[in-house]
Amino acid sequence: MLFHLQADGGKWSTMGTPLLPTSLPDWAWERADVRQALRTRDVGAVFRYVQQYSGASQARIAAAVGMTQARVNEIINRRREVSRLDVYERIADGLNMPDDARHLLGLAAGRERRSGGAAFDLAAFPEVVRVYSAQASAREEIQQQVRGAEQLDILAVRGLGLIGLNDSMLRAHLRARSGRLRARVLLLDPEAPALALRAAEIGESTESLASGVRLAETRLRELSGICDIEVYRYAMLPTWRLIRADSIMFVGAFDAGWEGHESATYKVMETPHGPLFRGFRRMFEAVVRGAQRTV
Repeated sequence: MLFHLQADGGKWSTMGTPLLPTSLPDWAWERADVRQALRTRDVGAVFRYVQQYSGASQARIAAAVGMTQARVNEIINRRREVSRLDVYERIADGLNMPDDARHLLGLAAGRERRSGGAAFDLAAFPEVVRVYSAQASAREEIQQQVRGAEQLDILAVRGLGLIGLNDSMLRAHLRARSGRLRARVLLLDPEAPALALRAAEIGESTESLASGVRLAETRLRELSGICDIEVYRYAMLPTWRLIRADSIMFVGAFDAGWEGHESATYKVMETPHGPLFRGFRRMFEAVVRGAQRTV
């Protein structure tokens, strides 16, 4: 069958017939496999379950979520990933997701239920969509997000394990990208008093930690040929460790006695009304403004 897709008063239509949002039956949204796909924001798996449990075709899904059939096919076959918040919202609306499914995806309740005058329900706006025991547990998820990102922000101490060395967590994934990336990396100033304090907290010599920062700066300069990179030195005692890939942020903490990669890592997703993502991003921008650019 040939489909002619057109916008009709904000709804998609085929051959002039309006298409309402497609959906899974209620019992299907409660299945463990569907809920796991939502938790991990595996949109390709969600689309496959919509096909399996509702019988909808790729063209029908495409019309419901405002995409082309070719784009839906790419997502289903893992040749393209979804990372933008507005696209998640459009998919949730087009698939008529119930509120608990939207929450698993990291979104607020449905628009028609958000428009009333009820008291603000923080539980309906979950930004922390996943918690990892340490960075190692989040490694693959972080790498996946960075591969598809247009902007990368990193707030670290020396950053060697993140991006500074050939075998670091992110370096190879920057080289594997197809598009140009803008990256900003904040490192602790090796000449600041805060560096000596941090070295004492983790039982390392000041000279060793300072040398690690300088080595990272040298190695980051090498990335200028594959991405638009800016490197800064900040002077305050580090508290938060941030990795932001577009609208997804991974947050850990520094404290006496442990390195940032040993901290629990929180995956924070930008939502329309949530304060956490915005607050951490605002903090990052403030640190950049007060930092010294070196690369």
